[in-house]
Amino acid sequence: MLLVRGHGGGTDLTGTVFERGEEPPSYKGTPDADAPYVWICDSFYAVESGGSPIEVDGEEIRIAFESPMPRGFETKEQAIEAAKEHVVTQFVRIGVDSDTVDVEVESAEPTAD
Repeated sequence: MLLVRGHGGGTDLTGTVFERGEEPPSYKGTPDADAPYVWICDSFYAVESGGSPIEVDGEEIRIAFESPMPRGFETKEQAIEAAKEHVVTQFVRIGVDSDTVDVEVESAEPTAD
């Protein structure tokens, strides 16, 4: 399992790439969940009212979330590139300059209960 973390505007976002042999969570209507590499992360956008408050660059804005939509990939490299692009896109959707978003990828060992 790989964690893809983005940092920008004083906030952050983390999504997960599930690798070969790992079972990603399933959702009704999930596309590509049987692919060797599956990327899952929230999608969100800024709204004028409703939504949830977050602080971005010292200013409170409101965001609404879309349902996570897993995406499948044949290679690890494809999954990581798509994950990085997705993370940056989410920050841009809430007004953060893409050039200021830092993205990191790290391996995560599943925790035992």
